Amino acid sequence: MWAFQSPHSPAQLPSHPIQLSRSSPKPPICFVNLNPNFSSTISTTNNNQLIQSLCKQGNLKQALNLLSNESEPTQHTYELLLLSCTHKNSFLDAQFVHRHLLANGFDQDPFLATKLINVYSYFGSTDDARQVFDKTHSRTIFVYNALFRALTLAGHGEEVLCLYRKMNSIGIPSDRFTYTYALKACVASDCSVSLLTKGKEIHAQILRHGYEGLVHIMTTLLDMYARFGSVSYATSVFNEMPVKNVVSWSAIIACYAKNGKPFEALELFREMMLETQDLSPNSVTMVSVLQACAALAAFEQGRLLHGYILRRGLDGILPVVSALITLYARCGKLELGQRVFDQMEKRDVVSWNSLISSYGIHGLGEKAIQVFEDMNRNGITPSPISFISVLGACSHAGLVKEAKFLFDSMHNVYGLYPSVEHYACMVDLLGRANRLEEAAKVIADMRIEPGPKVWGSLLGACRIHCNVELAEWASSKLFELEPTNAGNYVLLCDIYAAAGMWDGVKRVKRLLEARGLQKVSGRSWIEVKRKIYSFMSVDEVNPQIEQLHAFLFELSTEMKEKGYVPQTKVVLYDLDADEKERIVLGHSEKLAVAFGLLNTNNKQTIRITKNLRLCEDCHSFTKFISKFTNKEIMVRDVNRFHHFHDGVCSCGDYW
Repeated sequence: MWAFQSPHSPAQLPSHPIQLSRSSPKPPICFVNLNPNFSSTISTTNNNQLIQSLCKQGNLKQALNLLSNESEPTQHTYELLLLSCTHKNSFLDAQFVHRHLLANGFDQDPFLATKLINVYSYFGSTDDARQVFDKTHSRTIFVYNALFRALTLAGHGEEVLCLYRKMNSIGIPSDRFTYTYALKACVASDCSVSLLTKGKEIHAQILRHGYEGLVHIMTTLLDMYARFGSVSYATSVFNEMPVKNVVSWSAIIACYAKNGKPFEALELFREMMLETQDLSPNSVTMVSVLQACAALAAFEQGRLLHGYILRRGLDGILPVVSALITLYARCGKLELGQRVFDQMEKRDVVSWNSLISSYGIHGLGEKAIQVFEDMNRNGITPSPISFISVLGACSHAGLVKEAKFLFDSMHNVYGLYPSVEHYACMVDLLGRANRLEEAAKVIADMRIEPGPKVWGSLLGACRIHCNVELAEWASSKLFELEPTNAGNYVLLCDIYAAAGMWDGVKRVKRLLEARGLQKVSGRSWIEVKRKIYSFMSVDEVNPQIEQLHAFLFELSTEMKEKGYVPQTKVVLYDLDADEKERIVLGHSEKLAVAFGLLNTNNKQTIRITKNLRLCEDCHSFTKFISKFTNKEIMVRDVNRFHHFHDGVCSCGDYW
């Protein structure tokens, strides 16, 4: 065998006689080398093997030293070197290997081009990944897929779709990975209508080429529709899947939970548990189910899920624990959420954000700020979502001075530029505090284009304080940005009605009808004996509806004698007083309260969830009910938590 003089120098023939070891029974067999290049061939082979071995052992620096003296590295050697660069998180070494690779004529190797693109994607350098792609003339589907993956991860969805069209035009057939990346590209940036159309086109291509049997592609397709809020399309894809795994079940449950259908999400979870006994929910499933329970304030079901999580050993997974904190907070059990947080062995920024927002939705702004400061003291750097949570908490508590300081610290202290969501929080904060002119100035001075959330915050504030002039300005912008969002038209109607401007109400209603839009119906949920009940203002299906209406009429009559005055200004019709009273008495949250009073004992807290903002009359009515019946009632609307007790609300009538 040949011997190395040094691991950093080429192997040479031994210049001295080979000495036998004491254990050698006979002299070695000698071969005559007739090939003068034989020693260099052996040297090259051994050097490649040694470089590969060093990479596998994690000795990247030694491997790179050998690479400098290696004249003929193989494809596999370069592959292991690039992989080792990612393991060592060394971008500069990856660039060195890339230069060496080019110098040795591997610049047109599609396999190595794929590896290089993956490496640059790992380091977040999409420009370098794009350059590798552009310089590779042998463009196989693998090279395309590598760049698609890199661009999708970086959020460059439209560029992926552009390249995808080009790839199709030159006749390169897509594979299962191509379709997956193309679908993800549709939702990588903004979820515009044009991208949804593109997603539908890709769906058609998947069916045309017979890929509908692959569960991974169909799950990605389902998730794409879910991101666009196309629940019906997502459901259709799910129902037609020949094979469903835990990922596809988790995706459809998340689709319902995140698109305003928490009740349906829980029903799907029950179906999964009953029909797929061979499939166990994973952490992703449990996060979505917990979110659905939180949306419905389903405390008893949430506790059962908590027990299941403990039995399955999922309580060590951070997203699950963060979802538990949010669940308890949204069920009015802040102390349980705090206890879950305190028992965590490890906390990330998401865990802290969950606790901050928990105090925020309960109107405990100062406590939310304290948690934010504790997070900093524990060495956790706030994320943009941290600031959304703490600014939202300030808004619900009317902490204008504190919010301004936090908003300014985003860039001055943490180097973060405010996004549209942060500006929307500030507009909401100032608007609620009846500093509408100041809120309008924030919008005028924005460094980025105001989006629907910003204008929506201003319009919502105008509704609270009945500012018609600013409401018309905000709504005109919203009608341009969100022409199909009926909620904006309804808010403007509310403002006109409160101001007695019935011509304005009629004009906006005609606009709604002309555009084929309908107001979102008010809906409330209540959990009684671990079962969720749903109520709507116009409900002809519920068998107890007549009993509930009669009970409410009786309560209302008795409360009027004790000082309750129905606030009928929320009715958007020019009707007489009695008719308006009848309408407000049928609001969904009142029906849920009545159901709770009839079906719970005196010691049980009534917990209700509402899909819209709590109206002034329902707020006043529930305050009276809590005192009149000596009952504790919790209502969580779309904005915040209301805790009614003895005729007082925790929001202090500031919501």
